[in-house]
Amino acid sequence: MATTGLPKSISSDLSRVTQSLQMLAPRWNIWVLLTMSEKPMRYREIKSALPWLPDGQLHPRLVRLVDSGLLDRTEYESQDVLYDLSARGRELLPVLGVIAAWGGKHLEKEMVLDPATGHRVSKAVPRAQDIEDTIALIGPRQATPILWALRIRGTSSAKALAATAMPDRHLTNVYAPLNRLAEDFLVTKDSEGRVELTAAGRDLAPVYQALSAWAAGAPLTEAANHPVWAPKPEEPRDRQAMWATTQPRTPAVPTTQPRAQWKAGELFFSHTTTVIRPVGAAATGGRTR
Repeated sequence: MATTGLPKSISSDLSRVTQSLQMLAPRWNIWVLLTMSEKPMRYREIKSALPWLPDGQLHPRLVRLVDSGLLDRTEYESQDVLYDLSARGRELLPVLGVIAAWGGKHLEKEMVLDPATGHRVSKAVPRAQDIEDTIALIGPRQATPILWALRIRGTSSAKALAATAMPDRHLTNVYAPLNRLAEDFLVTKDSEGRVELTAAGRDLAPVYQALSAWAAGAPLTEAANHPVWAPKPEEPRDRQAMWATTQPRTPAVPTTQPRAQWKAGELFFSHTTTVIRPVGAAATGGRTR
């Protein structure tokens, strides 16, 4: 467990969430899980559904996902093995839906011309990629502890954040993850160096609520009562930001909306939506997808 200056109960919760993110973060893990979300599949069927993954990449991922308890493996014969989501893996699907919703709302999409209307619209992005890209934003080692510390403390100095999120590290170690979070529009810094969550950062509340509940084995119906990420009254809303990503990433739905649910045929692709860039934002703010 990473050392933090947070109360023990919150620190334990945070540790479970960060461990869950690390388990999901490896490239293509989400694609593999969503591929088997509707039915059990044999190895050759999974390989056919994910043809870009050679055996040397697909097989080790399946082994790790089985070892992590997200997949079940049933061997009938040496060449006849069936893979399926475990009970734990199926419980994860609605959590992935929440992560996908955040990515769909906040991650920048490539603009393409709609031949039917003649208007430029955002290109449809696989939901698996939105989920991967969102996890790539919040999955780095210090990102989530800093975001949780900001949620608890409110506007803070880098020194105060370091003392809360990473008290066992030198103060200078907080600047690199803070700068990345600022580049990804999850936090904002003023001229005096004070840091606070952006609207996109606050919109991570449903993501962390769902991850926390799943990691603790609690029902998602109880997720909204989170000690850190429960809704706060009259939270200020700043301008929505859109950004590009290094890998698939997703936006979180506002806490007043119902949680996203997987539907047949919608596991891989998001609906096409129009991207609105904030005034003054760079043409490709943040990292390139």
